[in-house]
Amino acid sequence: MASQRAYTTHPLVLRRVAVRRVEEVTPRMRRVVLGGEDLAAFTRDGIDHPGFAAPGFDDHVKLILAADGDIRAALPAQLPHGIEWTPAEHRLTRDYTPRRVDLDAGEVHLDFVVHGDGPAESWSAAAREGDELWFVGPKSSLRLPEGLDWIQLVGDETALPAIGRFLDERPLDVPAHVLVTVPDDAARQELALRDGDTVTWVLAEPGDAAALESAVRALPVPAGEGYVWAAAESRALLPVRRYLQREGKLSKDRVNITGYWHREEPAAPEAEAEATADSAPAPAGIPSPLPWLVARAALQLGVVDTVADTPGLSAGALAARLGVPGPGIAVLLPLLAAYDVVVDADGSGLRLGAAGEELLDDHEREEYTGHEADLLLALAHLAPALRDGTSPWRLASGATLHDTVADDAERYGELVEECEQLVFLLTGLTADPLWEGVKTCLLTGPGSASMAAALDDAGRRLRLRIAEEGAPAEVLRGHVPAPDRIDWTGGPADVAVAAKALAYRTDEEAVRLLTRLAAWTGTAVLVEASRPDGLSPHAAEAALHAFTATGGPLRDSAALAVLAERSGWRVERTVALGWGAEATVLRRA
Repeated sequence: MASQRAYTTHPLVLRRVAVRRVEEVTPRMRRVVLGGEDLAAFTRDGIDHPGFAAPGFDDHVKLILAADGDIRAALPAQLPHGIEWTPAEHRLTRDYTPRRVDLDAGEVHLDFVVHGDGPAESWSAAAREGDELWFVGPKSSLRLPEGLDWIQLVGDETALPAIGRFLDERPLDVPAHVLVTVPDDAARQELALRDGDTVTWVLAEPGDAAALESAVRALPVPAGEGYVWAAAESRALLPVRRYLQREGKLSKDRVNITGYWHREEPAAPEAEAEATADSAPAPAGIPSPLPWLVARAALQLGVVDTVADTPGLSAGALAARLGVPGPGIAVLLPLLAAYDVVVDADGSGLRLGAAGEELLDDHEREEYTGHEADLLLALAHLAPALRDGTSPWRLASGATLHDTVADDAERYGELVEECEQLVFLLTGLTADPLWEGVKTCLLTGPGSASMAAALDDAGRRLRLRIAEEGAPAEVLRGHVPAPDRIDWTGGPADVAVAAKALAYRTDEEAVRLLTRLAAWTGTAVLVEASRPDGLSPHAAEAALHAFTATGGPLRDSAALAVLAERSGWRVERTVALGWGAEATVLRRA
């Protein structure tokens, strides 16, 4: 059986609230109490929306602000079952955890750290009764595992709203061991502790990774099954995550670590002097790929992990441990030092620099060693691929991306993990009338696990089949809820859903899949990204990523209609899901 799902999803609704009052919790924390009719169920533009729900202690809502003051231009588009983040040049968004939700009073409390900068803190400093605020979310709530004996809650002062709410509401009736780093004693708050709880306050500057790691290491580890929740500056949490998982031996389902904010490194004085010197400006130029390639090599060779595990190694000792000839390490180390990955500042041996610490994070290293990195390397063949009308991936590897992932469980697993976000967008599809009378559903594609979970969330208890074989089937078996209930062979069904199944197929491969589905069902749904996500800073790159994988641009509704017609289908309609994704409903022609 698959493990318990980690999150419960919620409908994404754009809500307007107004400031009711502002309270000073401590000299370092300001509370803004918000209320309004949008916290209850309401109707806007003919669309009915449910009341606000944020049952989790660390739920977060996305505040929407406008750098130019034009908030209406910054708002996303509300869909019947989701949000579409349309492009908005001056939009600013920040995530905040509700400190308290009182639906009887129609209020939500948000706590803001008073640190002197940032758009949300500036808004809270100027907030007055009656001021409006728009927000979206939360999109999900954390589900804590069952059978726990204790929990540790770790964070800096930005984590205090979540920690305080946990202690007030007690979603687990187990001892809570709290550790909070604060810059001074004035940031301490009264917490609702019970017998058996502990609290440790540590004085440390915001973002001090060494102080946070040292404090976590000093915490006693209680007996029994435990869980660690931590939130602080993103880079300060990297050594904490590494300690808990490597030395503490806590599995991924017993740790939840979230970077609540990201510290910007100040420019060095000499750099500032150069920037302000009376000289001709440097040309814009194109960034070199060299740092990326060097970081990739360091991860592939094991340099980053080895130096993290054994700081103080000499270059020769590092080479011996890695089995890499000394001259090779000698070529790499100066570049790693230049990019602050591995440094030896005082001659006491090699240690990780700030960039190296970031590369300890699994999500960070995926950029250099995972599937996305391989797609990026395939762009070395971009020019000939454009000339030949084929995909860079095929030129680089000699096979289509679909053929590659069909035989590679690790690579297909990355596609499945990328699709995990789909479960937050599928409410619009699972609420669609097309499910009336449907008893069986055939799933295919790396988004199948998310689709199965979304159907469960919507209360649609269908007989499920999954039309995948070999490595993809084995990967999905480990991700789909309750895999034993599923028929793992393709076959007839009332509806078929291809969830991100076309995103890694060429047009010809897509036509073959759709033709295959037409032999099994008269109704099919294609869940695909049809346009770039307007909230993503990399939206402009979406078309290039699609071309690298398939040899064609990002497929919009017109392109999908062409593929459908070639396969014996017709497009009946599309269902907007948000974040650039759509569900295209096909009927057999």
